[in-house]
Amino acid sequence: MATQHLSSALPAPAVSAAYPMAKPGYGKRSAPGEQARTRDDFALLPTRERYVAGFVDHLPDGAAMSVKQLAKQLPLYGQQAISTALKALSVAGHLRRVRCSVGSGDESRWVFRTFWSRTARDNEWWNTYLATETASRTAAPVEPPALAAVPQQRTAPEATPDPAPTPAPATTPTAPPTVPTTPPAAFSPAYLALARLGRNDHRLGLSTDDCTTLEPLAAQWLDRGVTTDYLTSALTAGLPAQIDSPTGLLRRRLIDKLPPRLPDTTSTPANTPAPTPTHRLLVECTDCGRPGPPEALPDGLCRPCHTTHSASGPPSPDPTQIAAVKAHMANLRHLLKPV
Repeated sequence: MATQHLSSALPAPAVSAAYPMAKPGYGKRSAPGEQARTRDDFALLPTRERYVAGFVDHLPDGAAMSVKQLAKQLPLYGQQAISTALKALSVAGHLRRVRCSVGSGDESRWVFRTFWSRTARDNEWWNTYLATETASRTAAPVEPPALAAVPQQRTAPEATPDPAPTPAPATTPTAPPTVPTTPPAAFSPAYLALARLGRNDHRLGLSTDDCTTLEPLAAQWLDRGVTTDYLTSALTAGLPAQIDSPTGLLRRRLIDKLPPRLPDTTSTPANTPAPTPTHRLLVECTDCGRPGPPEALPDGLCRPCHTTHSASGPPSPDPTQIAAVKAHMANLRHLLKPV
């Protein structure tokens, strides 16, 4: 009879068929080269982290990985405990949160993913893997937008005179005039970048009047040579936990973080082919969400969060206390000597 090997992770609730999946392109992504499941998986982790890791490991690719969704499915812990557990799993080498740019030009947007590895990986492995992901995304060809097929009008070989038109009856109703709508191309790149902020974070949703008001400030950024991706990243990085006025917050950031004006560079010839758009991939701090390159976030944490996490560990013993203990033990040994 075959022996059944059970995982050392706590028995987390079974993944329901109705577990929410993320939008296409978002959610969980399994890293390659994982070892088969064994009873020793996550054995070195604390109880809470084993509980969360066992549940996340059985989620399918594309599952929602937000703290809120995980807390709904794991009844033993709340959102704060889940967030702390995910940070510990990041330090242990099991996950990395990333954001990557998809699309090109003004149609580019950021998607958020969580890469998961059942096998614990060190920082060098994660940096190499994420760099490979960036290179593969950059090399992938960008498909041009599909254009509607325009039927060609066939020209008759010889022009023939048209018969005299028959006058329409007086009772035929006339079609109402169509109201011209503003095409999307009429909006400036600065306006579109502001309007899409609400898709990246619902707390930054702006109205039409808000976008029109902030458009001149955002246009100053683009006039100084930055891209819409850079503008979006600067406005969404390190957001506070509570946002009462998205318009006031974005206005302050647009003014305070305005980049310096760079000298004009030599214009490229008109016949030079356009460079291939680079699809960047940034790692997000598992604790605060601050983006950055993989090598700048060891253990998936930014420098302030990494310092806080290291400081929260067991304190190093005081040399004075060590000396006092040694002296006390020496005195006890002296008292125990036979007379």
